[in-house]
Amino acid sequence: MSAAPAPTARVARRTPFALVLEVVAWLTVLSGSVQVVAPGFVLRLLGASDDGTARQLFATVGMFMVVAGGLLVTTLRRPRPDPDVVVWSAVQKLGASVAVGVAVANSVFDPVALGVATLDLLTSVLLLVFLRTQARERGARP
Repeated sequence: MSAAPAPTARVARRTPFALVLEVVAWLTVLSGSVQVVAPGFVLRLLGASDDGTARQLFATVGMFMVVAGGLLVTTLRRPRPDPDVVVWSAVQKLGASVAVGVAVANSVFDPVALGVATLDLLTSVLLLVFLRTQARERGARP
């Protein structure tokens, strides 16, 4: 009598959509890392004041970007991304977009920073669309 073959593990294939979002998440980790190690450089790029307090606060924001981006990368690499992580990542990106927009409106950042705000807003929308797509694939309501 021969032994039954071992069951093969089914690996879920990640969608191109998830891969694009993973790239964006890695870019969040990268840009946050730059803010941590060179906050003055980034502040000057955005046309903001570059004093010790601003550098410290911007580096702290960068650390949170590393954490949020890393968490999003981690969940997007799973066969079933955690919807809670995706929705809170969308909220974080939306909040960042609004915060940068307010900073431009208050002349804290130069208008060039609106590019950053636009990318964060777009990412927020894409994350919510991804969440809805994932819910449909699972047969659940978002």
